[in-house]
Amino acid sequence: MGHPLILAIDPGSTSTKIGVFRDLEMIFEITIVHPVESLRRFSHIAEQFEYRKEKVLYTLKEQAVNPRLIAAVVGRGGLVKPLPSGVYEMNESLSTDLKKGILGEHASNLGGLIAQDIAYQLPGARAFIADPVVVDELDDVARISGHPLFSRQSIFHALNQKAIARTHAAKVGRKYEEMHLIVAHLGGGITIGAHRKGCVVDVNQGLNGDGPFSPERSGTLPTGQLVDLCFSGEYTKKDVKEMLAGKGGYVAYLGTNNAEEVEDAARRGDGMSRIIRDALVYQVAKEIGALSTVLEGAVDAILLTGGLSYSPSLTSDITRRVKHLGDVFLYPGEEELKALAWHGWAALTGREEIRSYPVDIIRR
Repeated sequence: MGHPLILAIDPGSTSTKIGVFRDLEMIFEITIVHPVESLRRFSHIAEQFEYRKEKVLYTLKEQAVNPRLIAAVVGRGGLVKPLPSGVYEMNESLSTDLKKGILGEHASNLGGLIAQDIAYQLPGARAFIADPVVVDELDDVARISGHPLFSRQSIFHALNQKAIARTHAAKVGRKYEEMHLIVAHLGGGITIGAHRKGCVVDVNQGLNGDGPFSPERSGTLPTGQLVDLCFSGEYTKKDVKEMLAGKGGYVAYLGTNNAEEVEDAARRGDGMSRIIRDALVYQVAKEIGALSTVLEGAVDAILLTGGLSYSPSLTSDITRRVKHLGDVFLYPGEEELKALAWHGWAALTGREEIRSYPVDIIRR
């Protein structure tokens, strides 16, 4: 029969990444690209479920994967109720909330649903999600916004931040649960978290809320000006939402979300590209500095990850601004498929507790 396999599924806005693993060894990784014209016929992300699932199944068939060897299917978790870090087995409540998109529409909502449907067709296979974007381990004081009608939310790149933090801890021969780390995920969205002994006790809400701007997102904006804009009559709610996420940051200032293009233009002497690019560096460094106070200055390491971390120039400039706070380490790209597979392996082998959804957030 051979060794059991783990299938990891990570849906993005215009692609779905899948990986097949034997224990923790990756057999293959493939990015299934979904042409914009193919997705345009769907009014809502939830309607893409069958289309994306069939693409995954077709790819597995192309790669001659024996589906009967798959013991676990782990999908990236989406915008469900806030929950602690960990691995969660798919159940009716989780499936319902992913379908509804109770905290918003996002491609990651499809990860668990596809995992569940595929697993249910296979004898003995189990379906999970792990470290979804709504992992919430915030300190109570970090939730306070300044007005009781508003509260700070924990929505961030939890899967990759946690994976990189564990990878670094293992690299230096320590336990993640014993370290104080600042992890900056620098991609189309930017989230920066303070990791205190295994918990992300403060992080900017990078989906559509606060923190540094990014290639596609506006980050924290001057609230008075934002209020005036909303009531100017010139913009719809949809317009404003797109300003915050999708048409903010580099897109708004420079007309592109391609960070390499911006870097190249800045090097060639384009003044606008240079100042906007430098402002992104400035805001990222400023956020890292703020989080060092959350950890009371006890920072074991600062970890830079995500797609933007491939740029030596960008990471060098960030490092120059924050190196007095702690040693800086680079982990470019992301390890989300590997992280999903690790959680599936840990769940199947009893190394990690399998949690049930929903759960109560423990306030500290």
